[in-house]
Amino acid sequence: MRAVSKRRPDTETQDALRVAQFDRNTTETRISIQLTVEGSGRYEISTGIRFFDHMLELFTRHGAFDLNLKCDGDLDVDQHHTVEDVGIALGEAFDRALGEKRGILRAGYFLMPMDETLAIAAVDLSGRAAYAVDTKVRTRLVGDLQTELVTDFFEGFARGARANVHVKTMYGRSNHHKIEAIFKAFARALRGACSRDKQLGEMLPSTKGLL
Repeated sequence: MRAVSKRRPDTETQDALRVAQFDRNTTETRISIQLTVEGSGRYEISTGIRFFDHMLELFTRHGAFDLNLKCDGDLDVDQHHTVEDVGIALGEAFDRALGEKRGILRAGYFLMPMDETLAIAAVDLSGRAAYAVDTKVRTRLVGDLQTELVTDFFEGFARGARANVHVKTMYGRSNHHKIEAIFKAFARALRGACSRDKQLGEMLPSTKGLL
């Protein structure tokens, strides 16, 4: 795996962009990713799974990030490797871009209505990987995405970002809306967690001295 990241040195100003760019290559997937935390919702995404692309696109737009992501995975075997590895790579991109995490809010949550559906997401960039996912989706497919892999994506993100990730559909009818509401809520919760807190300045949001 080749990796090149750009981190915000401690000496830079609060206005500096936080970005990460690297390749993550395994025998199962080849991923190229470029992330800007302070973006404007621009994206160029291709995973070979169109519904998954759509979820990542709206994640980028609602999070106000910029994301270029391309994944060539072994979809002839299964979608699992692609979805999980994209989650890991995306989480790692945030971890790299945020650097030491000084001055960030660290935790965020959001309650997202999507027509008849309501979803909630909470994120803590704690340095510890943990996840809980409840989509309430009971169909095998939504679009061309195997719905059980939504959990694998968020598990992968939590591992890559070293974060606590909790997402849940409270209620809803449309399975499409259930998954979409979760991704939108997650994007806005993560946007809050990544935000800089002027009151904190360059303080680390932890009593442990390390995140």
